[in-house]
Amino acid sequence: MQRRFVSIWFRQLLADWQLIRRPELVEVPFVFAAPDHGRMMVTAVSPLAFGSGVEAGMRAADAKAICPGLEVLDDKPGRPRNLLRRLGEWCVRYSPIVAIDEFGMDGLLLDVSGCTHLWGGEREYLKEIVSRLKHKGYTVRVAIADTPGAAWAVSHYGKVTPLVPAGGQSEALLGLVPEALRLEQPVLARLRKLGFYQIKSFVSMPRSVLRRRFGGDFLLRLGQALGSEAEALVPLQVPVPFSERLACLEPIRTRTGIEIAITNMLESLCRRMQTEGKGLRTGVLTGHRIDGKVVQIAIGTSGATHSVSHLFKLFQLKIDQIRPGLGIELFVLDAPKVDAVEVPQEEMWTSRPGMDDQSVIRLLDRVAGKIGPQVIHRYLPATCYWPERAVLQASSVIEKPASEWRVEKPRPTELLKRPDPIEVMALIPDHPPAFFIYRGVRHQVVKADGPERIEREWWLDSGEHRDYYQVEDDQGRRYWLFRSGHYNGDQKYKWFIHGFFA
Repeated sequence: MQRRFVSIWFRQLLADWQLIRRPELVEVPFVFAAPDHGRMMVTAVSPLAFGSGVEAGMRAADAKAICPGLEVLDDKPGRPRNLLRRLGEWCVRYSPIVAIDEFGMDGLLLDVSGCTHLWGGEREYLKEIVSRLKHKGYTVRVAIADTPGAAWAVSHYGKVTPLVPAGGQSEALLGLVPEALRLEQPVLARLRKLGFYQIKSFVSMPRSVLRRRFGGDFLLRLGQALGSEAEALVPLQVPVPFSERLACLEPIRTRTGIEIAITNMLESLCRRMQTEGKGLRTGVLTGHRIDGKVVQIAIGTSGATHSVSHLFKLFQLKIDQIRPGLGIELFVLDAPKVDAVEVPQEEMWTSRPGMDDQSVIRLLDRVAGKIGPQVIHRYLPATCYWPERAVLQASSVIEKPASEWRVEKPRPTELLKRPDPIEVMALIPDHPPAFFIYRGVRHQVVKADGPERIEREWWLDSGEHRDYYQVEDDQGRRYWLFRSGHYNGDQKYKWFIHGFFA
């Protein structure tokens, strides 16, 4: 696939942002200023102030002398980056890979490979971006090219067309000034001193000569613009490997329209996952509304699946949570968590499929979609003797246990996460309790069995062993109690309750 990149240059980022917040300043010249070595220096200029001769980098006192009535606003560190981050998150509707322009800190770079056809081509794609940002109040210049460097150069210094044809970045760069290569000021000063006022003046010179005179960074920037050197973008949001996007010709407001969009994206996504032997575990549907807001719903599955009908039913349970407002113009379906799909072995006389039954798994998924996944748990045996560590929670329904459940000794139906201390009257040293007091209630013991000694796993921790007893009170209720450590006449021993039998 041909790689294509878009550069969006916000020509007056801070000024536009301020005018959006305070429209009354449209007739007032203003600047942003920040302290620098004890002086207030201009960092951003409004159009009216720029027309009066005020420029960024000027002292605020000089700017006020040049432009009477100039309003000076305090700038804050990191404000341009924060603005660009929010704008970049909004631009995700046009491309999954959006990065901040780190060189000028006044623009965005988009990897739009395979995206422009959704808007009818590159020209309509750029028109859509410009018109939407202009409607928001931002003045921008855009360009599209095979490399981020060429797109940046044309958006900032191009004078003919923002559409650089595939493979045409060299021709587009020849007539531009060296500043279009994103070079540092010392290098630009040396270029001007030698009379190089356009890129075509030095682009054909031997690379060894350019490296000797201007350094390796100069050649890197030149190569990035021409395409001979790769330039990696650092996206604001890391793209999900399994993701589908659906741009809508008309904003979607109805439940039927949302269902159709989900079905179309699920069919494409599940087809890809099936080809790679993967199945969805977590799915996120994001809707970008025309008013700039984002709505989102998520589903989860007990086991990896690429069944379109099953996943659609899970999303269908949550469609009512979507508030389309004036309409949704872009849907994005992500699968941030996928697992390998295990193909079930077909058997002719299987009468008890258990947890391998797909109908059971799908039923659990639909129940979790209605009441929440946090209420459904599955536990597996762990290879530990200590009761608290003998059970672990399964990550999925189809997860296989590493060992079998121990059935040679009875265990309580409900095991407390932490043993609770109790008061006990017992004949010592090895007799079960005659009665015990738990949470202020006295329980008279009528039957008991034990003790069963469980030693600590010395390779994990140290401490006393436990002597467990199964006891039944006069009400027929059964408990699992234990005494911690050996009985010592000089030291008071401790008793605990650890579980309840059915």
